Amino acid sequence: MAKKQKVSLVLSSGGARGLAHVGVIEELEERGFEIAEIAGCSAGALVGGMYTAGKLAEFKNWICNLDRIDVFSLMDFTFSSRGFIKGEKVFSALKKVVQDCQIEDLQIPFSCNAVDVHSGKEVVFSKGSLLTAIRASGSIPSVIIPAKQGKQQLIDGGVLNPIPISLLKKAENNLVMVVDVNGLDQDYVSPPKKDSEGNRFISLPKWLSEYRDKMKQYFPDDEEEEEKPTSFSALDLVSRSFDLLQDRYCEMVIAQNNVEVLVKIARKQAGTLEFHRSAEMIEVGRIKAKEALDKWENGNS
Repeated sequence: MAKKQKVSLVLSSGGARGLAHVGVIEELEERGFEIAEIAGCSAGALVGGMYTAGKLAEFKNWICNLDRIDVFSLMDFTFSSRGFIKGEKVFSALKKVVQDCQIEDLQIPFSCNAVDVHSGKEVVFSKGSLLTAIRASGSIPSVIIPAKQGKQQLIDGGVLNPIPISLLKKAENNLVMVVDVNGLDQDYVSPPKKDSEGNRFISLPKWLSEYRDKMKQYFPDDEEEEEKPTSFSALDLVSRSFDLLQDRYCEMVIAQNNVEVLVKIARKQAGTLEFHRSAEMIEVGRIKAKEALDKWENGNS
């Protein structure tokens, strides 16, 4: 059954944790599933776009070879009040990996979302420039400067719809699978030491911890167990409140839809901008996908 099963795949927002989507897709392909459509948000739009464009292998090879210095060098910092990263350098680098194309020309149906800052409405991309759609969907508020489309200023689709099940068009005919990389602490798994081929992940020099401390909000310490804070700053409270609201919203969306396979990856698995841990996150995605698919297959055997 699984060999012929078609899948409608939903890939959530989540920054660097979204690289887990790559591992999920690879596990699906290894098991013989056919991905019939993808709806993605932010990081999910990036990975989903690369896959539907047939460039996932090239994208994986590129991003898994970025260390902390490479990631840092791709951050074109700015003093703008709309965000501290322009986003131009990383998307220029991405254009070298995949040429832009029209979404409607992709062999696999793909859609992603963004949010119009001024109107507060969701903007859905199901046609037009693929890279333009990815850039808009991944414009993390206060981090990456909003993308411009005509008179619109577009930000991360995760603000309104982090798990865009609503974008699916063939859900009633396919196995609906959702990958949520903003899960709870209980969804955490110990980081794997090796990749699927048995290769160890590259260890990093300790002196890099200095700049990690400067970017602590987005680069949490993954080597030492964090102490539970005794109090929250104003910024911590705003961030925590948004996470709680998003968690509850996601639970409601999943509960109200016929989600047959759910892959949950903990928010604390990696920081928003920890793209130097891409290879590790891909393996985490593979591990969690195996668990979810085994559970589904056992329930249908």
